[in-house]
Amino acid sequence: MSQTKYIFVTGGVTSSLGKGIIAASLAKLLQARGYKTTIQKLDPYINVDPGTLNPYEHGECYVTDDGAETDLDLGHYERFLNVRTSQANNVTTGRIYQSVIEKERRGEFLGKTVQVVPHITNEIKERVQVLGNSGEYDIVITEIGGTVGDIESLPYIEAVRQLLWDLGDNNAIVIHLTLIPFLSAAGELKTKPTQHSVKTLMESGIKADVLVCRTEHQISDELKDKLALFCNVKREAVIQSIDASTIYDVPVLMQEEGLDKVVLQKLALPNVVEPDLTQWSQFLDRHKNPRHEVSIGLVGKYVELQDSYKSILESFIHAGATNEVKVNVRSIHSEHISESNLGEKLKGLDGILVAPGFGERGIEGKINAVRYAREKGIPFLGICLGMQMAVIEYARNVLGLKDANSTEMDGNTENPVINLMEEQKNITNKGGTMRLGAWSCELQEGSLAKQVYNGADEISERHRHRYEFNNEYRSAMEEAGLKATGINKETGLVEIVELSDHPWFIGVQYHPEYKSTVANPHPLFVGFVKAALEYKKKQSNATMA
Repeated sequence: MSQTKYIFVTGGVTSSLGKGIIAASLAKLLQARGYKTTIQKLDPYINVDPGTLNPYEHGECYVTDDGAETDLDLGHYERFLNVRTSQANNVTTGRIYQSVIEKERRGEFLGKTVQVVPHITNEIKERVQVLGNSGEYDIVITEIGGTVGDIESLPYIEAVRQLLWDLGDNNAIVIHLTLIPFLSAAGELKTKPTQHSVKTLMESGIKADVLVCRTEHQISDELKDKLALFCNVKREAVIQSIDASTIYDVPVLMQEEGLDKVVLQKLALPNVVEPDLTQWSQFLDRHKNPRHEVSIGLVGKYVELQDSYKSILESFIHAGATNEVKVNVRSIHSEHISESNLGEKLKGLDGILVAPGFGERGIEGKINAVRYAREKGIPFLGICLGMQMAVIEYARNVLGLKDANSTEMDGNTENPVINLMEEQKNITNKGGTMRLGAWSCELQEGSLAKQVYNGADEISERHRHRYEFNNEYRSAMEEAGLKATGINKETGLVEIVELSDHPWFIGVQYHPEYKSTVANPHPLFVGFVKAALEYKKKQSNATMA
């Protein structure tokens, strides 16, 4: 195919309609038809990236192989497509303005007045086309964050208008995602918000080619005709997106609605190969018809907002389907855990995961949860900060170093078993300066980690941290039973710790959840869920005996 085709996904009426899921579902269908497809997200906030945002503010920060701190939607893109994303897949207003200002300071616009149009819009257009110009993709889907009419989204909408003009007919289209609310008092669906949203888009010079309508109830043919007429789109291009029991149903629902066929027609692409969703359907079948159930406690600091641990929750869905197990995740706020209520808070769990995070709040609760899992023989997985808490717990309660801590929590601790990485000590800027992205890790022979990773000698995993296991304490820890079984050869950094006298106890410095996809569930989560099921069966047998 000579020219990359572009699809722009805009949103109207309200945020959080699921543009990312619709974009990922469409990409999945196009990929299943044999088209090399990728997705990027344009975020209208002025932060350069979400790395410095509180998870309560923006959900989790997702990290790519090349070390980009990005929007959580990129996680959906990877989970659906099983294709790695990069820095080029997430663009923010902050990054756009930063780049334009740097160019102005270098004198690239000498003599010119730098303005939103054309300078900011040109920068946006360049970023949109980076992936298309790489020659790797047939189709690039670009999701525009926010909703049409937002002040901060205006430069993006204008850049899209210009790109539609630049690229010409059949090379770029706009999919507008909107809401059809149901008014219970009137007992009917209302199209007026959608009409107004499409009108706002048209006032910006953009005509929607496809209308995807989020709804709680079936949209009648009569209503689709009305939407087509009043919103100036073809009847077959009015697509219903009804609420689904799982986000993984959406590609199948979009296929039934014919979204991919309409898109191919509008992009003048051959519609010769029917999408092969066999593997996807098998995953859905296992996910919806589990043979067993387990309860896993997610001990974290941001549990009030589901999106804070989005990738972890999705990884449990992938691993659960692989094991034909329904994973019931019980979110437990670490601030609410104390030595006195441990048994009550963690009662009835088949596995305990201590989640990543930053800062001092809720730390003692995490340490108590680790101790409970260790002493009771409950399967345990610690991720990033969770691994560090496992090290601190072991140092305090097994090695007897009662004041053992991380210098992140206590800069004056006499036993800094977790310490600031050497290269981090002179860094003052917080944004994008952590140890980020993919790093290799060598697995020790005979370890549980090597078994979990199916005998691999070396693995590559994504990181996001500033503090590390202090190697000065490594020999004492190992003699006492906490083994370092995964090491980065270049830095000597301990990546994995595990207990030799425990059924299943692993802490990892990296974030395995970032690499779990529908097609390739992460082996650590698969192993953890399997261990939780075995633990549950043993407990059940012991009770019966």
